[in-house]
Amino acid sequence: MLTLLLLCAALEFEGRVVEIVDGDTVGVMHDGRAERIRLHGIDAPEKRQAYGRRAQDFLGEMIFKQTVRVVVRSQDRYGRTVADLYLGRKHVNHEMVRAGMAWWFRRYAPRDQVLRELEEEAREAGRGLWADPDATAPWNFRKPR
Repeated sequence: MLTLLLLCAALEFEGRVVEIVDGDTVGVMHDGRAERIRLHGIDAPEKRQAYGRRAQDFLGEMIFKQTVRVVVRSQDRYGRTVADLYLGRKHVNHEMVRAGMAWWFRRYAPRDQVLRELEEEAREAGRGLWADPDATAPWNFRKPR
């Protein structure tokens, strides 16, 4: 029973957001250091892409210097923790998509119906990056030309 409790505690923690790397990656204090957290299920525009800076700023306004709850999902190939972030009852990953500041990243969250619905809602309302009729998904922007 103790092992199970320790395992669950390792999969969730709280920490102060000390860095906004971009619109889908942040630094959260954990065990005395800033841990890189990649927001699960979303993909924000790259910094040098249209809306990239806006997405980063939006995320920063929402959570920078705030204490968030980090619910760990996995680790990516770059060693970042992939997680859902919560600010109180607000699901940060969902808020980024709802505001039109990120795409639902179908490749890594193909069954997430909430993200699908939030993206459709943002697109139909023309929020954020959806105001641009030629918005390019980051995974296409990153492809070598």
